Amino acid sequence: MSTPLVVSVSEPSLADALRSLDPPVEVLIWDLSGPAPRGHIDVVVPDYLAPRTRLANLASVSTRLVQSQSIGYDGVATVLPPGVVYANAASVHEASTAELAVALILASQRGLSDFVRAADRGRWSFAFHQSLADRTVLLLGYGGVGRAIEARLLPFEVDLVRVARSSRHAGNVEVHAWGELPMLLPHADVVVVSLPLNDETTHLVDAGFLARMSDHSLLVNVGRGPVVDTGALLAEASSARLRFALDVVEPEPLPDHHPLFALTNVLLSPHVGGATSAMFPRVIKLITGQIERLQRGDEPINVVLRT
Repeated sequence: MSTPLVVSVSEPSLADALRSLDPPVEVLIWDLSGPAPRGHIDVVVPDYLAPRTRLANLASVSTRLVQSQSIGYDGVATVLPPGVVYANAASVHEASTAELAVALILASQRGLSDFVRAADRGRWSFAFHQSLADRTVLLLGYGGVGRAIEARLLPFEVDLVRVARSSRHAGNVEVHAWGELPMLLPHADVVVVSLPLNDETTHLVDAGFLARMSDHSLLVNVGRGPVVDTGALLAEASSARLRFALDVVEPEPLPDHHPLFALTNVLLSPHVGGATSAMFPRVIKLITGQIERLQRGDEPINVVLRT
């Protein structure tokens, strides 16, 4: 009989779910806050919310795969020791992040935060607000999250414009390139950002970008905070010309009493795009699939870094 794979996870609930696998695996609890409990661990699953600096402790162990619980991997390459195969969690968070994107759009368009504030004051405050129906929604980012947002927005009778790094046709839809943004932005009622963070996307949404957006239009960011220049964002938000719905910001967490908290045209959520009940079963499905691939001698999926 072959030796069972050794898998480390950061929390008992993940360990319990993996201990019932057949063929069995040996499961260890390790949150990467210190040296590894073994010299070799086949699959290491870091904690979802732990600082990425802990990944440096992988230097004390040999691995076959490090399986992240996050989609984003910005900054990971700078702390990974040599010889690590690192996979992201594509397939885990797309649905939940898309749900939140649509929720932020609807809440902003229909003025739900205004109604909540009025209710807190004990007031009935009737008002007309923007619809989502018949609006032009520009999706900036057409990866897994962008496509999940698209699927949920189509039934709302919107006109979708898709934008990615380079132009292409995806099935029967046209995807525009970033270079076309100056022409596209003035016609969008809602701009949804779901881009990953890298050198090209950092502060892609800057003062010039925001200046091209039409008056009273809405910017939604469910990608990464530094994709948007916070100084430029705060300047536009303070003028009340644009509206914002942000699940991610720079810096994170946003400091107490930051000026953005006080603006009624800014709706904030604390980076909770993937933080739903859908996460745990999807993470287990991904980890289990990776284990089965290694047991068969196949390559893992979702590999984004090899150091």
